[in-house]
Amino acid sequence: MSEEILAPLAGKIVKSLLKVGDKVEEDAEAFILEAMKMETPVYVPCDGTVQSVNVKVGDEVAEDDILAVIE
Repeated sequence: MSEEILAPLAGKIVKSLLKVGDKVEEDAEAFILEAMKMETPVYVPCDGTVQSVNVKVGDEVAEDDILAVIE
């Protein structure tokens, strides 16, 4: 079963720590999102393997956009 990593708020991706195929653990840092000059970490919701990364550094995202999928 796959889990999606969603953007908690609208902003810009300033750091991406995931690559497809990476093994990740729950609560590991996945992305850093910048909104209103504040950086917000986005965490992995479950243990698993990264199936897709849908954004790259510099991308603007909206709240609830799918940033990555973990299986």
